Order: sequence, then structure tokens, then C-alpha cells
Amino acid sequence: MCYNAKVAIGICAFTQMGVFKQMNKFTIEIPEFCLVALVGATSAGKSSFAKKYFKPTEVLSSDFFRAMICDDENEQSISSDAFDLLYNALNKRLNNTKLTVVDATSVQYSARKKLLDIAEEHNVHTAAIVLNLPEEILQRRNNARPDRNIPDRVVREHYDELQQGIKNLKQEGFDFVYIINSLEQLDGVEIVRTKL
Repeated sequence: MCYNAKVAIGICAFTQMGVFKQMNKFTIEIPEFCLVALVGATSAGKSSFAKKYFKPTEVLSSDFFRAMICDDENEQSISSDAFDLLYNALNKRLNNTKLTVVDATSVQYSARKKLLDIAEEHNVHTAAIVLNLPEEILQRRNNARPDRNIPDRVVREHYDELQQGIKNLKQEGFDFVYIINSLEQLDGVEIVRTKL
């Protein structure tokens, strides 16, 4: 049994009944039509995860929408406009009953609540896939990225915010919560889409 996501050894999941259990396999089951929130600090590997397990058309990336607006995915000053576009695209996809993955940090409660509110408007299930990697891995990855210049303190803040919110994801309203705690687990994930 996993009781604390911060010290869990395997991939943990909240079942629909709300019970926190140890996964025997690295299998993540999601409804074939749902909103998937990838949650994790910068440099956790959310975009790589999205590319590996989902079709490009299924993924809405905040970085992509930043680049669309100002040709620079790292430009944080236009994040509000970028998320306006992201939310608009999310609404359109859910209107068309298309599984949609939101690739953004979503470490703040307000960001997750916005996604949950949109999902509720469309009466669609929600899944949070949390990339909860150790801070030292995040810092090492961040410092090795030539395309990014994110201060260490921002990575630390993201990590701290995630640790504060990680235990409350089910209570916030996510129907399915999966927490990945190591690179080994990340490499062994299998996504299974199920009919409800």
C-alpha cells in the first residue's frame, strides 16, 4: 500500500473509489475520452512523455502556444495569452469528444482547477499523470538544457509546490491520479485506454 506519494516505491494510483494503492505494473489506465493533465516541475520530462505516449494532435502544450504567439516558447511574459489559446483549443477538442492532454507544469492549484472546471463543463473524466521526480534530477536536467535558462530557484519552487499539492489531487476532483516517482518507473510506463 502507498500512503505517501513522496516516499512511494512504485507507481501509485487512486482508484475511482478513492483508494490509494500500489500498482503491480507500470500500467496507466485512462478512459479513451478524457482530459489528461500532465503535472510536474519544469524539466520533469512532461513533453517527452507526451510525445512517447500520445498522438501529436492530442497534446496541447503551453510552450507550443507561447511560441505560436511570440516565436519563443520560453517567454513567460505572454503566458496569459498562451493559456487563452490553450484553453480555447481544449474546449474545441472536448466539444468534439477527443482525448486531450495538457502539457503544462500545473503545479499550482489554480492551474489544475481551471482544467477541472473545463472538464466539468464538458462532463468529461479527468486524469492526472504526475511526474514526481527528485529535485536533484530536475536541477541536473534543467542545467543541461541549452534551450532553456530557468533559474534553479524556479525549479525548486515548482518542486515544492508539487510536493504540497500532490496528496490532494483526488480531493481536488481528478477521477484518476497516477504518480511516477523515479526515472525507472518513467521508462517502464504503459498507457492503456479503456472504455467506461
